[in-house]
Amino acid sequence: MFYFPVEYFLQVYSLPLIGEVRFQKDYFSEYPEQIRVGSNAYDALRLRTALSYTRKPGYYAVHYNQPGTVATGAILRLNDGAIAVFSGEPNQSEQGILSPVYTLESNGSIAVPTGLVFIRFAEGVDVESQHEAINRAGYKVAQSLSYAPHTAWLRAQSGNIVDAIAGIYQLEAIANVENVEPQMLMERGFR
Repeated sequence: MFYFPVEYFLQVYSLPLIGEVRFQKDYFSEYPEQIRVGSNAYDALRLRTALSYTRKPGYYAVHYNQPGTVATGAILRLNDGAIAVFSGEPNQSEQGILSPVYTLESNGSIAVPTGLVFIRFAEGVDVESQHEAINRAGYKVAQSLSYAPHTAWLRAQSGNIVDAIAGIYQLEAIANVENVEPQMLMERGFR
């Protein structure tokens, strides 16, 4: 009669270990999968076509408080180093504001939302007269443009990038608005 220790029996006859399945956390689930920009006012004239940005999984951007911040491992630096793009998943020790990375549908260029939104009213409707409507939509004027008083850069009142993107439809609903677009930074291309 042969005697086998129980540990040996379990080791030989047990099923192979099944690897633990881990689902990636969607760090940016509150951001839209797709951002469409373009002006309905130009549709009839066909002067401009709508653009579409699609969220790129496996990439993220870190928005630093100061330009020139050294970001080791970044695959792209934008805005004089104030924004760095990384591949992979963000870790909890990141210093700065995190945002998703998008790609431009037409050519696949990487684009990063900044939290600023450009608004253009009809000619003759200045931004100053629309402050109340802009505030009701959840935004504040970040920068007025003296050479074009019917345009401005806006920021969400909360200061959050996701709120700036999510409220675009509310801005488009304001009377006399001709165009609303989020600022999306991309790598400079040379021709």
